[in-house]
Amino acid sequence: MAEIPCDTNIYLSEPQLGVPEIVQGKRGRHPKRIKVLSGQQPIKVRDLLKSGDLKWHRIRVRNSERGEINDAFAMQRVWLRYEDKAVQEWLIIRKESAKKHSYALCNASSDTSIQKLAWWKCQRYFIERANQDAKSEIGWDEFQAQKYRAWQHHLALTILACWFATTLKLEFAQNREVDPEIAKQFEIEVLPMLSLANIRLLLVSVMPLKQLTIEHAIEQINDKFFNRASSTESRLKKLDNDGIDVL
Repeated sequence: MAEIPCDTNIYLSEPQLGVPEIVQGKRGRHPKRIKVLSGQQPIKVRDLLKSGDLKWHRIRVRNSERGEINDAFAMQRVWLRYEDKAVQEWLIIRKESAKKHSYALCNASSDTSIQKLAWWKCQRYFIERANQDAKSEIGWDEFQAQKYRAWQHHLALTILACWFATTLKLEFAQNREVDPEIAKQFEIEVLPMLSLANIRLLLVSVMPLKQLTIEHAIEQINDKFFNRASSTESRLKKLDNDGIDVL
């Protein structure tokens, strides 16, 4: 399953690919590139919405904290051109709102159920959610070094922190005692789970950061001034040693 842009070209029937035959008496170079010989013209996936030929199904994917996910899906077998051959795949269209649709291609077999295709289409949310949490709560987006090894260390620590948080989430979900009356009171099926922001708040309470004093702040600023001046000095030395006169 792979998301695709709305202007991806597809074929509704199998295109016959090959090198055009040489026309006797025609001047110029002989054709060498593979082209569509059967005459079909590709269409963009977004144009299928205008055709009215799609069959929509409202499929219940799963329950979430924000309610049941049961968007409308349309699935259709289409043909795509991959270099010198035509391949048939599933096109999955998800209607997320009146004017918003998302598209995906899947190379699953032709007998795959539409329920499974819809479920696969919605699994990307968990990947995006994990990436967003890692950036907003763990500091994945705060990388400041310039060396590849430093990036590897930063990424490794981020992964370990995510693994630790996921372990806590699983333990919390398995061991907590939930009063069934709470769900009835709010008229929901799925109660809120422990989030990464909740875990971070708990860690801050039991592992408070050292309070920054004015003396320590001045010391840090002086260190940064020293590092910047040293970096400038190093750069100027490299410029002086390149052997090129300045005009």
